[in-house]
Amino acid sequence: MKSWLYRADVKASPYLYISPFFLVFGALGVFPLLYTAWVSLHKWSLLSEQHTFVGIDNYTHLLHDSFFWNALGNTVSIWVLSTVPQLVLALLLAHILNNRLRGETIWRTGLLLPNLASVAAVAIIFGQLFGRDFGLINWVLGLAGGGHIDWHAGTATSQLAISIMIIWRWTGYNALIYLAAMQAVPDSLHEAAIIDGASSLQRLRKITIPAIRPTIIFTVIVSTIGGMQVFTEPLLFGAGSNSLTGGSDRQFQTLSLYLYEVGFGRYDFGYASATAWMMFLVIALAAIGNYLLTRRIRRAG
Repeated sequence: MKSWLYRADVKASPYLYISPFFLVFGALGVFPLLYTAWVSLHKWSLLSEQHTFVGIDNYTHLLHDSFFWNALGNTVSIWVLSTVPQLVLALLLAHILNNRLRGETIWRTGLLLPNLASVAAVAIIFGQLFGRDFGLINWVLGLAGGGHIDWHAGTATSQLAISIMIIWRWTGYNALIYLAAMQAVPDSLHEAAIIDGASSLQRLRKITIPAIRPTIIFTVIVSTIGGMQVFTEPLLFGAGSNSLTGGSDRQFQTLSLYLYEVGFGRYDFGYASATAWMMFLVIALAAIGNYLLTRRIRRAG
């Protein structure tokens, strides 16, 4: 009897230990995902108790929806403007902090402070900085002889302002990830390069980047997933009557904003669910594309 209980315990207990994760994931991850797919096949309004099955009509309409494609284009544009400079700056900051500096702990801790700030507070502050009439950025431009810019009105200016918010908030976070990876690079490689006369940037390009390439791939993929879901920054940047539409001409409306507008502005949950699934598909394709591209670069290197 004891032998049977022992064997049962050895075989079953590992599954019991990991079961809470799968139960929670099933309840909060898989079930909502499948339920959203079911809702997307219906004409489902919060203002009505009748839910009519329409098949793939929501997806068909979505593919012909100019607002959806505009939101997708804005999302990709903001992602490029924010992610590329963000990761480059993070890499340079990490390289600088990987050297011996006075008060290095303070500098490294300071990198994380922007990420600890409330995203709502950051968006509100930057919204004021980029104000048309009394914003600090326009005041500085005025001192330099430039004219005032209506940052909220233009497509390029509004997306640039939102991208700067994202860069400011996430650069330090990625820099710490890079710094942790750089700590594992053997010092002997840098010492040999210094003896050979290599500059700091040459060591970064020839030694550090190849050594931490898996970490760079990780940050690129994670930044892609996060960038394709950006929501709070454009929502609060356009605070007011045009907050859900991303400006008067939808010039900075992202996919997340469009999803929120359809679901909680029009109360059309069927169409919003279809939008959510298309958004999931876009994010998955972008992440897979990034992975394949970076893997090819790694092999070529």
